[in-house]
Amino acid sequence: MAWTPLRTKSFVVKDGEIIDNGGGVGVLFNWWDDIEESEQWQRGIYYALCASYALVSFITLVQLLRIQLRVPEYGWTTQKVFHLMNFIVNGLRSVLFGLYKSVFLIRPKVLHMVLMELPTLLFFSTYTLLVLFWAEIYHQARSLPTNKLRPAYYVINGLIYIIQVCIWIFIRSSRSPVAVETAKLFFSVISFSVALGFLIYGGRLFVMLRHFPIESRGRQKKLYEVGFVTGICCTCFLIRCVMLAFSAFDKDTDFDILDHPILNLIYYLLVEIVPSALVLFILRKLPPRRVSDQYYPIR
Repeated sequence: MAWTPLRTKSFVVKDGEIIDNGGGVGVLFNWWDDIEESEQWQRGIYYALCASYALVSFITLVQLLRIQLRVPEYGWTTQKVFHLMNFIVNGLRSVLFGLYKSVFLIRPKVLHMVLMELPTLLFFSTYTLLVLFWAEIYHQARSLPTNKLRPAYYVINGLIYIIQVCIWIFIRSSRSPVAVETAKLFFSVISFSVALGFLIYGGRLFVMLRHFPIESRGRQKKLYEVGFVTGICCTCFLIRCVMLAFSAFDKDTDFDILDHPILNLIYYLLVEIVPSALVLFILRKLPPRRVSDQYYPIR
């Protein structure tokens, strides 16, 4: 019996690449690293994030001006404050990513963390304001007391800011990796809490609207509005919770690092840019004009 020689191609691993000795180049294992180490890719991705945040911030400002022109006599309503805070958060992110080299390379490290985490804190305050608004609507509809809701919002947000400042001081004084992990886990817990808040009050409001009479004016629209916003916000805060928890223990999934542009792009698109744009689009309806007390419509 004649043996037929088995011909196989040999491969050599060199610098993370599989080189085919037959003359071709195999699958590249390090394509992710090549992109992240490229200054051109870094520049393009971070400027794309800058432009995206700037666009969302501009749209929010336009909507805020439209609301103010529509009902200037109402003062600073929850809707106006929500849009103002969205404008500030997205504007700050746009500036930070526009100056990405200076921000990522700034020293000491804690100053870099303050610059990147301050908009995150403001983002939490912005969307917990929406939870507060829904909680007030639900309590009023159920004839429940609402006088403690707004003070609770201020106290909870104040405590979060105080704890975060203490964590920054701890990071500055100890310079320990444990302090950085603590900061990320703290934000992860906050993210889970905000998602839970949306699930509780968004879910309650959704169920309450479903029990309204079918012929109620605007019922169906409000039902979709509350349902979609609840789903979007729960999803984005849960994604942030999971990704921050992973990054606390795995340096390869760390955010806010110059050499991780793709990870930053995915992270900020999923947890801030896309959710903010969708929520602003869903809540784009302007408040009704106020009818003057001296004006009586013809019947």
